[in-house]
Amino acid sequence: MSGPGTDRTILVLNAGSSSIKFAVFGQSLDERLAGLVEGIGTRDTRLKIGGETLDPDLPDHAAALEAVIVALSERGLPVTGFRAAGHRVVHGGTELTAPVRVTRETMAKIANCATLAPLHNPHNLAAIETLARLAPDLPQFASFDTAFHAGMPEVEARYAVPGPVSARGIRRYGFHGISYASLVRLLPEVSGRGLPRRLLAFHLGNGVSACAIRDGRSVATTMGYSPLEGMTMGTRSGDIDANAVLRLVREDGIDATARALNKDSGLLGLSEGLSDMRALLASETDAARFAVDHFCYRACRHAGALIAAMQGCDAIVFTGGIGENAAAIRARIMSGLAWLGLEVDAAANDTNAPRLHARESRIAAWIVPAQEERMIAADALSLLDGPGA
Repeated sequence: MSGPGTDRTILVLNAGSSSIKFAVFGQSLDERLAGLVEGIGTRDTRLKIGGETLDPDLPDHAAALEAVIVALSERGLPVTGFRAAGHRVVHGGTELTAPVRVTRETMAKIANCATLAPLHNPHNLAAIETLARLAPDLPQFASFDTAFHAGMPEVEARYAVPGPVSARGIRRYGFHGISYASLVRLLPEVSGRGLPRRLLAFHLGNGVSACAIRDGRSVATTMGYSPLEGMTMGTRSGDIDANAVLRLVREDGIDATARALNKDSGLLGLSEGLSDMRALLASETDAARFAVDHFCYRACRHAGALIAAMQGCDAIVFTGGIGENAAAIRARIMSGLAWLGLEVDAAANDTNAPRLHARESRIAAWIVPAQEERMIAADALSLLDGPGA
């Protein structure tokens, strides 16, 4: 068995509320193996790795991560052979604004952010703690979904609430930051040209957001204090008047309201049962068609505000499962932004080609595949090999 760091591979873990995505990358960021544990704590737990599907009994995240470590070892990737591990952590608050090496202090700060992301940070931290127990000598690093937006102007980040309320952490943080950081890194490779100065990026998946990126930095984004704010999503409502929320809390209670807005709304609520965009596009019901209309309309409506924040737009990029694969949705959104001078190459869009704009278009449009796990590995390598390592 090889010693620590011999293979110079990086293990990346992305722990969700009932799942763990994992991937192993080499020193040149080539993906060696990837997999997923889903349904943790249910009767339908599955561990998918290298084309195989296993059905272990995994009652919690600690058991799931132990199963992942065993499965990797059985495929020639023992934990002692990893050079480091990188983790996706959803919320870094106002202190953790860049990738960091995990220390006791870091873990305490991640725990302190649990009130800001109660559905995510505890699971992210559990993965870090479990791996520290299984491999105490393995260096661990964390990348934060909020970090890319940490430099947003204060006028964008602050809600118009009293100072004592803001002091409790009630402010706009933004999310999908690892995806946007990866997009900024990869777009020049995809396009063969420099990064556009004013870039409108759409991350379209079950979670949905958009970001105004000027000179490679976030200046505005649609998600705010939590991933609930912003555009129409798979099961999240997106923007809703706070007084409407207060009424729901009074009438239905806080738990029922939280579930309604986070789990039962968005495309699922509008369509009366469908949250998957493929199923929605295939459906012929009026409710499904309206849900798609709502999704595309809200994307264009929010885009206008983001373009104003950048004072213009030089290029549009789509990423995420819907952004990369749903040609009909991209076509609707790009049609809604034709006033920018965007002219679409319909054949390229229909085949999910990287370049979506016609040659005569005034602005560019691209698809950049989401590579969040690779970005986390790159962050870890940068900290391992950078100054002061």
